[in-house]
Amino acid sequence: MPTRRQQTGRYGEALAERYLIEAGYEIIAKNWRCAAGELDLIARQGETLVFVEVRARRGAQLGSPEESITPAKQAKLIELAYTFLAENALENDTWRIDVIAIVLNRHNNVQRLNHIEWAVGF
Repeated sequence: MPTRRQQTGRYGEALAERYLIEAGYEIIAKNWRCAAGELDLIARQGETLVFVEVRARRGAQLGSPEESITPAKQAKLIELAYTFLAENALENDTWRIDVIAIVLNRHNNVQRLNHIEWAVGF
């Protein structure tokens, strides 16, 4: 049985996926895993490959979802992106790492969805 945190994360990923599709992105992969970790969503916007980290939270008790993207998490996302590119022979593709931060109320209604393009520099 998934924990409440896991349920929130999965729900947030589904919301982010729907948001991206409605914005014209093509979803390439969901929850892509390798030995180093997991990428939530991988999408294509035109010619650009977009690695998307989704952060969903209920309320602000633990800070904003954006604040949870620590320097260590940023380094991990960069490592995962390079691994995906190498494993799929896409090293020459144009790419970026985005963050979609979602704040939900206690009824799972979206209070705020913030899509930050180029959220992680490399």
